[in-house]
Amino acid sequence: MTQGIYKVKSNTLIAPSVYRMELLGDTSALTRPGQFINIKIDGLFLRRPISVCDYNDSEITVIYKVVGEGTEILSQCKTNDVLDILVGLGNGFDPEKSGEKPLLIGGGVGVPPLYNLCKQLINKGKSVSVVLGFNTKDEIFYENEFKALGATVTVATADGSYGVKGFVTDAMKDIDYDFFYTCGPMPMFKAIESTVKVSGQYSFEERMGCGFGACMGCSCKTKYGNKRICKDGPVMDREEIIW
Repeated sequence: MTQGIYKVKSNTLIAPSVYRMELLGDTSALTRPGQFINIKIDGLFLRRPISVCDYNDSEITVIYKVVGEGTEILSQCKTNDVLDILVGLGNGFDPEKSGEKPLLIGGGVGVPPLYNLCKQLINKGKSVSVVLGFNTKDEIFYENEFKALGATVTVATADGSYGVKGFVTDAMKDIDYDFFYTCGPMPMFKAIESTVKVSGQYSFEERMGCGFGACMGCSCKTKYGNKRICKDGPVMDREEIIW
């Protein structure tokens, strides 16, 4: 983990209440897809943890949804504004476990951390399938970006306004895969868990206090005892989780 000052390159609305922010600065602490950053918001005590969507040698891309005061303030950031950020938190996904036909399953704002993972898996020559789940057509984002990487993409909407009508589990039925990675809300996780027959990794979206393991505010029960989502997670293997 490193702490630094990052410059806002862009901050763009890409779906209702959903923004993509590009940040310029040191990315050396990012070692795996699925890690997150923790952003200091002026006037607020707690930092705001946001999953990394993509990164390279000098830029970090995050996608976040405005759900409260902190993210509302973040949405007002302009180009060349600067932010105090902790970078390289969490353990991230393990691309080495993917098998040859990995399936990536994202629900809503659980979609972003799967993007860099998809890029890495494609670069390794894997045959990647992606399922994206949203409530309605207007909320969809990053379908084309995943397709541009070379993945086979299926979108499910709960109201049937686009793609497969229903949930991500409905869109998964006809896909051949030998490992899965997923990020999204807990109800989606429980539906996936009752459906999948192979190993996989879950990335938990959990409200965090400190964001780096100093408190126990985001603990999760596992077969090996309680683990902290922010420090020991957010990614955990399917086999260790107690639902």
